[in-house]
Amino acid sequence: MASDSEALNLQSAADIGSALKALREQKQLSLEQLADMTRVRRVYLADIEAMRLDRLPSRPFTIGYIRAYAEALGLDGDAAVERFKSEEPVLDEPLRAPVGVVQNGDPRAVAIVAGVIVILVAIVLWNIAQRALMANAPPPPTASAQATAKALGVASPPVVPLGAPLPAPVESTTPPPYETPGMPIINPDGTVTTPKSVQGPKSGLTPETPTVDPSTLSQVFVATGQIYGAPKDQPSAVTLQALKPASLIVRGQDGQIYFARQFAAGDAFRAPQVGGLTAEVSQPASFQVFVGGRSKGFLPAAQVSLSNLAQ
Repeated sequence: MASDSEALNLQSAADIGSALKALREQKQLSLEQLADMTRVRRVYLADIEAMRLDRLPSRPFTIGYIRAYAEALGLDGDAAVERFKSEEPVLDEPLRAPVGVVQNGDPRAVAIVAGVIVILVAIVLWNIAQRALMANAPPPPTASAQATAKALGVASPPVVPLGAPLPAPVESTTPPPYETPGMPIINPDGTVTTPKSVQGPKSGLTPETPTVDPSTLSQVFVATGQIYGAPKDQPSAVTLQALKPASLIVRGQDGQIYFARQFAAGDAFRAPQVGGLTAEVSQPASFQVFVGGRSKGFLPAAQVSLSNLAQ
C-alpha cells in the first residue's frame, strides 16, 4: 500500500477496484459512509473494490456505480469509467440481467393473455351473429304500415288524411281565478277592483256606515291581535286597527304596493314614518284610527293619505 506521502490516483493499483479502495481508505471513509454518499448499496461497493463483477447488476449499472464511487471521493468519474472499460472490455455475450430478475416467463400471465384473447374473439363472433339475425328479422310491431307492407312484399294500405287537430274541449280551459269574498282584487296593472259583495249594501248599510257603536270605541290603542308595519323600536304616528275582518292595502308615493293583508278583528298596522303612503280598505268603518296612541274614530274614507291622518 502506498504511504501517506505518496500521491494516490486512479492508476495507483492493479485494477480500478483496488485503486478506488486505496483512495477511500486514504480519505478514512467506511463503506457505509460511501454508500450514504452515493446511494449505492454497500455490498455493490465492496464487489467493485474486489472486482467481483459476476455479483453486480448489468454492465450499465456497474459503470454508473463506478462513476458515482469516484465522484464521491472527489475524483474524475469519467476517468474511472475509462479505466474500467479498458480492463473489462465489452464481450460479444449479451449483458447479464439485473440481479433478482426472473428469466422464465410466468405461465399464469400467458394463461391470462390467452383467456382475454378467447373472450374478445367470442364477443366479436356474438356481435356478428346478432347483426345477421337482426337483418333477417321481420319488422317490429311498432313499424308503420308502409314499412311492414314493404318488408312483407305486399301492397301498402292507402294513407287517410286526418285533417287539422281539433280545439281543446271547454272543460280543459283555464278556470277563472277564485275571488275571496270581501278581499279587493289587485289587477296586473296595479289597480284595485272592489268585489260586488262589498260595493253595494244588502242590509241597508253603505260602506261608510259604522257597524260598531262609536261610544264603545277604546280611546287609547290596546293591542288585541297581530301588529304589522313599523317595528316597536321605530316611531309611528298613525295606527290602523281592524274592528272586524277587512282588507288593507298600503301604497307608496309611486303607486307600488307597500303592504297588503286581510285583517282579522283586533289586528293593527303601525304606519312607518315614510312620506306619500296611502291606505286603501274594503270598508272604512271597519278600521279605527289612532294618532299618537289616541283614538280619532273611524277611518274617514276607503282611500286616505296616512300623512294627512297624522295632522
